[in-house]
Amino acid sequence: MKGTVFTIFKKEMFRFLGDRKIVFGTILLPGIMIYFLYNFMGDALSNQLSVEEDYKASCYVEALPQELSGMLEQGFAIEEPSGKTPEEIKKSVREKKTDLYIVFPENFMQAVSEYDAGKETEKKAPLVEIYYNSSEPSSTEAYSEATMLLDAYESQMANKFDINLGSGEAEYDLATDEDSTATYFSSMLPMLLLIFLFSGSLAVAPESIAGEKERGTIATLLVTPVRRSHIVIGKIMALSITAMLSGISSTIGTVLSLPSLMAVDNSVNTSINGSVYGVREYLLLAVVIISTVLVLVTLLSIISAYSKSIKEAQTFTMPVMILVLLVGITAMFGSGAKKEWYFYCIPCYNSVQDMIGIFQFQADPVHILLTVCSNIIFVLLGIFVVTKMFHSEKILFNK
Repeated sequence: MKGTVFTIFKKEMFRFLGDRKIVFGTILLPGIMIYFLYNFMGDALSNQLSVEEDYKASCYVEALPQELSGMLEQGFAIEEPSGKTPEEIKKSVREKKTDLYIVFPENFMQAVSEYDAGKETEKKAPLVEIYYNSSEPSSTEAYSEATMLLDAYESQMANKFDINLGSGEAEYDLATDEDSTATYFSSMLPMLLLIFLFSGSLAVAPESIAGEKERGTIATLLVTPVRRSHIVIGKIMALSITAMLSGISSTIGTVLSLPSLMAVDNSVNTSINGSVYGVREYLLLAVVIISTVLVLVTLLSIISAYSKSIKEAQTFTMPVMILVLLVGITAMFGSGAKKEWYFYCIPCYNSVQDMIGIFQFQADPVHILLTVCSNIIFVLLGIFVVTKMFHSEKILFNK
């Protein structure tokens, strides 16, 4: 058995890896494209959503109190609304010609001094209205800055205690680099990994079986003195390795470009990286990935064996691709990996849950063992099904 399986395996590997175009297009190109695409997206979004440091937001202020003029003039280019109606100024903000429109009530400072929040009275607190345009980054940032300044001024008027006003050396955010990395990796990478592995499998599986049926070379292979189950096992092994190489290439491209994507959000720690994970996490991840690729390749091999052509096989895989995408998206919801054992008996879903646990440094070896065992059982059943299909002339030769 070893000799015949290895012969089929070697034949398939030579067919895929012996062609430089296939190697570049299937294995190297996805990772390269993802890296440059994600970096481009990150840079483009950062440029679109960021505001120049020396930019001073244009701001119309109605009834500006003298006590606040100095504070606001430091960060804004204040303009007097003389000769313009409130509706005209709002239109200017709406059309992105002006960043901000602040309206203070008349006698604002007197109203503030007379208002006592501790007394029960029908008199309402003075209201400051700030109009901005959330679709314009400069207007949004100006709104945030104005709100922050006025909140700070309000606090100074009745300051009873401070919050996080320690020395510059004090660190109040106690999240470690591991925590930050785990948060983002566990929500994004399981979905991306599953999609990349499926894409890599889809790039090679239909061509290996449906392609041979379409070209008529499957008949030549079947007349050789090789058991058909050995042919199936050899093909699945070769397809799995090729698909895994494609998935690894895409994953590397994604991980390297994540800092650029995360830089779009200023609240994200862009220094997070995969170096916080040790050998244990990467070994466990490799085990999960290998068993997942085997499942995906086996499933696509069944579809490919049933199809008459590569195009038909790719058409039949569309519902499967949507289902895999939905399974991957589940990683973005919830508060961690599932605890119940039966979730780890569901192909693909079990892999996603294991990846979440691994990226959150909470991997359960029992769950991973259960995932691998259930995936192997599914693969063995798939090999049995494909072998039966290879024995059917009606399916193989489209009779």
